[in-house]
Amino acid sequence: MTLRRLAAPALLGVFALAQLPALSQNPAAPDHDPRIAAIIHSLEQVKAIRETEISPDGNQIAWNVSGEGIELVPLSDPSHPRHITACAAGTKGTEDGLAWSPDSKTLAFFSDCTENDKAGDHKTSIFLADASGSAAPRKLAPINGFAKSLQYTPDGKCLTFLYVEGATRPSGALAAMKPPSGVIGVEGLEVQRIATVSIPPNWDGTLDLGNSADVRPSSGPQKLIPLFNFITPANLHVYEFNWSPDSNKLTYVAAPPPGENNWWVAKLYTQIPQSQPQVIFDPNTTPGPLHGLQIAVPCWSPDGRQIAFIGGLMSDQGSTGGDIYVIPSAGGDAKNVTPDRPETATWISWTIPREISYSAIQDGTSQFRTINLDDAGTAKGNDIDFRFPANLGDGSLQGSLSIARGQFAFIKSSFSEPPEVWYARDVAAECTDNGSNGCYEFKQVTHYNDTLKPAWGKSESVTWENEGFHVQGWLLYPASYDPAKKYPMIVMVHGGPSSAVVPRWPSAGFGGAPFSALGYFVLEPNPRGSYGEGEKFTAANRKDFGYGDLRDILAGVDTVTKKYSVDPERVGITGWSYGGFMTMFAVSQTHRFRAAVAGAGIANWQSYYGENSIDQWMTPFFGASVYDDPAVYAKSSAINFIKNVKTPTLVVVGDRDGECPAPQSFEFWHALRDENVPTQLVVYPNEGHGFADPAHRIDVLERALAWFNEYMK
Repeated sequence: MTLRRLAAPALLGVFALAQLPALSQNPAAPDHDPRIAAIIHSLEQVKAIRETEISPDGNQIAWNVSGEGIELVPLSDPSHPRHITACAAGTKGTEDGLAWSPDSKTLAFFSDCTENDKAGDHKTSIFLADASGSAAPRKLAPINGFAKSLQYTPDGKCLTFLYVEGATRPSGALAAMKPPSGVIGVEGLEVQRIATVSIPPNWDGTLDLGNSADVRPSSGPQKLIPLFNFITPANLHVYEFNWSPDSNKLTYVAAPPPGENNWWVAKLYTQIPQSQPQVIFDPNTTPGPLHGLQIAVPCWSPDGRQIAFIGGLMSDQGSTGGDIYVIPSAGGDAKNVTPDRPETATWISWTIPREISYSAIQDGTSQFRTINLDDAGTAKGNDIDFRFPANLGDGSLQGSLSIARGQFAFIKSSFSEPPEVWYARDVAAECTDNGSNGCYEFKQVTHYNDTLKPAWGKSESVTWENEGFHVQGWLLYPASYDPAKKYPMIVMVHGGPSSAVVPRWPSAGFGGAPFSALGYFVLEPNPRGSYGEGEKFTAANRKDFGYGDLRDILAGVDTVTKKYSVDPERVGITGWSYGGFMTMFAVSQTHRFRAAVAGAGIANWQSYYGENSIDQWMTPFFGASVYDDPAVYAKSSAINFIKNVKTPTLVVVGDRDGECPAPQSFEFWHALRDENVPTQLVVYPNEGHGFADPAHRIDVLERALAWFNEYMK
């Protein structure tokens, strides 16, 4: 869980309105600490790189710099990038969704810069740029809604993408939910489908599109205008897709709408465009180890005979993790080709007939591996190509690795290295040392952030054993660390639980780095339920939320306080989403923590089940619905142990959070207040699960730091 979707509308409205005037007047806001302002300013200096794509011929890399457009370089001369944008000079817009044509001559992308050279009006269009020339990008097609995952068909004749026509918000549940109205669960459903734009041969960029129609001039030459159309049915919400090598067939993961709720029961389909889709794998009916679990990132084999995908226990669509499975493209049994490995696959690519490439997390580090398959499709070898104590991607677990002809492009960052585009080249022919990073040459392509230095302390991987499990976490030292002193420590629990802490340069908001910069040790554990130690570890807290995972965290606190200069009497806990739940539950089970900050948490799983619109996610983790097994939900609900809580707790949440509805935070705060436990609830207006307003992100951080400083002096 990074948990998702909608609260009970009447209660959410009352709770939000009750709190918003207090926030807008801000009578209890903490003093603005100039140190915090300096830390936030330093974090805001980083140039964020959102995606990177290597061309199919392996000769060029393109990437997207947030707010500044797209850069492209030939690998023969990476020091001179070419700037590509559809925006007029002096204008900035949102440009993303990079997609190379199969012949590597054209780069397609989305841009919200309109024909009037205005940005920010959310009228997105598809543009095409000539990769070898200097001409301005050509507008191919306007988009009336939300679009993502742009890609060419393998034959280069069409562009395809996921599209929610007429969307009022981004797809998914991180953004603020629409205010509930009308017939709930029936009206206003936004279905994400696969759409296509055909590109006529020798298209010169002078034609425009009709909307879902083949439009021809009323007189003159009958030149075909590019056609925009849906190719998947309106009764399926598509999450991810991939084309067969011959461009004649699709495979995709989809479920009936509403899309936010039903990803946990999604099936694997194949479809010839404009024909009926066929289910080739259904986790809900399979008798094997994937029964009732999730599937993601489908990928055709180069010969079109098989499809690979990642399967496992996942909290959210997009936060991918599990084992790699291979299934015949006509359907059949799915074979696990990475069973019992102490790792979590997060992304796959299949460009060589008997070799699947994939990225993985192991022990809190990023890895890139290959599986060699025999004639029967069984893995006969596995080589580590490279590994880093860093994040390989744009900040998401799924990452932004791109592979072509044995070469890789990726965005790399860590606690000590800000994000930059990197390139890896296979040099096996000239390599004699097959070490931990294999025979690869690594080069840094960009240097946007070379001058930035961490304002926080150094990082270190820590491990411990607990109840038969190997557990790993990351420890940030206080800035200006003095081993002769004792320091307070904050335990920061990640969201999920199917997720993991992997080193990455922090963003300007709530996170461990600002606490470290202000003199705290910060422990970021990956307890059972996390990615990085194999599927058995990820599934180890099923039907056991808050128990085994909390014992793993407490064992990590013991390990760190015994080994490092941590004051065991000044340990706090915080987290967001699942981490917010763990914060609420931890203070109901132990008095080990002196202060707590619960962000977007869950206090009562029983009431939560009825308040949210994503109840499908709960069955894989709890084993049944709340109506079939209320006891398993009750035992993990902090509200049932509220009499035990003595820890001062700050509670924060967005009023339109669809993943962890605001009534959950209200319920926990209300109980603490009645029990005379020091507490405060802050509800942020117009915010979803991920806060969009920078002022709100800074306010959360300032309040959290002030709270810990007050109760852990």
